[in-house]
Amino acid sequence: MRWTGKLLGGVFGYMTFGTIGVLLGVYIGHKFDTGMARNPFDPERQQRIKKTFFKSTFAIMGHIAKADGQVSQEEIQMAQQVMAQMELSPEMKKEAIAQFNRGKLKDFDLDLELDEFKQVCQRQTNLVRMFIEVQLQAAFADGVLDAAEDKVLLHICGRLGIPQFAYEQLKRMLGASQRRGTHQQSRSTPEEAYAILGVDQLATNAEVKKAYRRLISQHHPDKLVSKGLPDEMMKIAKEKTQQITEAYDTIQSLRKK
Repeated sequence: MRWTGKLLGGVFGYMTFGTIGVLLGVYIGHKFDTGMARNPFDPERQQRIKKTFFKSTFAIMGHIAKADGQVSQEEIQMAQQVMAQMELSPEMKKEAIAQFNRGKLKDFDLDLELDEFKQVCQRQTNLVRMFIEVQLQAAFADGVLDAAEDKVLLHICGRLGIPQFAYEQLKRMLGASQRRGTHQQSRSTPEEAYAILGVDQLATNAEVKKAYRRLISQHHPDKLVSKGLPDEMMKIAKEKTQQITEAYDTIQSLRKK
């Protein structure tokens, strides 16, 4: 049982407000102790998050691929592409394929899977966002996000507490990122760069910088891994930060002309 916060809070409260302050200090200290007990960086919790994140990522990827009634060869290649991007070991690749196939089954319970994922990740907003980004990246791999996939993804966002406007913004950003990966230009086009940062071309320099810093913080690989992102997905997080930085540099170059 943690008591450090209660003790310090009680002493500080007494010194500041007298006898009445003790109760207030103990209460605040209790909240501090409770927060420490739920430390998101607890190693055991990290492992639970990593395991759940990995299995749910590929299971739901398989479910989305089956959204239109059948899984095409392109969608299978898409899943393989994501696995290759993660540089999975043979053992982890086998597990990813098993989860992908589980998600394709008729009796796969999407909501149960999502509820488990949400419960394990709790309030780790950046992890949930990363999860949706991976799903969108996979869905966009063939160059098209069809209506059936979009419907399932919107349902997933609703179940995980992501507003529709936030989902639509992620779609624009991920769509631009995928288009960026289809050509060999050294930099993003201006349209792609603004879309990747999620800002309008009329945004001020301060607004562009704020969006850039927010996205870099959200996708920082070390931060995400410390919160439970599977190590295998570190490369995806690094590539996203690189895309964000390239987009910001493109906009900066344009505005200096």
